[in-house]
Amino acid sequence: MSNQLREEFLSLVSGTRSLLEDMRDLGIEEVLFPPPMEPPAPQSAYETDAVLPGPVQVAETLSEGLEDICRELDGCRRCPLCEGRNRLVFGGGNPQAELVFVGEAPGREEDRQGIPFVGEAGQLLERILFAMNLHRDDVYICNVIKCRPPGNRDPKPEEIEACEPFLKRQLAVIRPKVLVTLGKFAAQTLLRERMPISRLRGHWREYEGIPLMPTYHPAFLLRNPASKKEVWIDMKKVMEKLFSAAK
Repeated sequence: MSNQLREEFLSLVSGTRSLLEDMRDLGIEEVLFPPPMEPPAPQSAYETDAVLPGPVQVAETLSEGLEDICRELDGCRRCPLCEGRNRLVFGGGNPQAELVFVGEAPGREEDRQGIPFVGEAGQLLERILFAMNLHRDDVYICNVIKCRPPGNRDPKPEEIEACEPFLKRQLAVIRPKVLVTLGKFAAQTLLRERMPISRLRGHWREYEGIPLMPTYHPAFLLRNPASKKEVWIDMKKVMEKLFSAAK
């Protein structure tokens, strides 16, 4: 076995172990996967040459709307965080997502790559999504703050004030069926609350007519693994809400 294959194998084993450990901590005994989709019926030559259907056009329009906001933020100097950032972290995922996760601020890896939730906390979020039968490409993920605070400190009120209008515009473009806020700053910003996250989490609230579920941030779960079960309780409520909205 070559060194590269060995490293890939060890990485796969490590990732699988982490997934199983997280599922154990979440209290998940099994993951139920949906049945495979039937392959589409062959198209006629007329159908193949037809105009793209409405949903595809809608997805393109939504993507353009987010790109407009992103371009407006390019080179942003609305607060002092611009001085220390490497990359602005706008958001990513499905522009037609029914489920949007809103975190607090980018961390070191996010600042380096320009992609939200790619560090250790992001890996945990992906494992939670896996347990929900979802992938990060199925949802949309963003943060209240688009630039990393020095040393991963808490965002300051003036930094939130500078970034919040762009977050609200992102959510207005996507218009998801369900919102999940990760951590106290995301929940308090969108809900205009100062209640601690320990009291906010697990209870349905509403933002601009969209059901909102506050829960703990994955970074908090890395420090407090015992709280993973509480987050899984919250995510089960989210799945139920999505299922009922799809009926």
